[in-house]
Amino acid sequence: MGIPSTTRDEWASRSNSPLIASPAEDQNILGLRDCPKEGVRAGAKAAAIAAVVSAVPTVILIPRIPWAKASLNYTAKALIVSTASIAAYFITADKTILECARCNSRYRASLIDKSD
Repeated sequence: MGIPSTTRDEWASRSNSPLIASPAEDQNILGLRDCPKEGVRAGAKAAAIAAVVSAVPTVILIPRIPWAKASLNYTAKALIVSTASIAAYFITADKTILECARCNSRYRASLIDKSD
């Protein structure tokens, strides 16, 4: 078993391609690698803010509202806070990654327009 010799030879010959990537393409690849990092960073900030913003009213108001005091235990309080944090993280990270990708595509389009 293993990789057939014809497939192996074809894959090996791809690395010896006479085509050379342009510097703009290399820069675009580097820019695309930074998009997820920016998304994670922005999402973590948003999740931290959402945790504080949702935890303070949850902890303060639940003991003061009779229905909430009787119905919501510690697990429910934790779910309220974590749901807000998780939602803020994913929404913000997604928006940041899409914005970064859109910016990179505009940059690529402007490079193409300049070369014409």
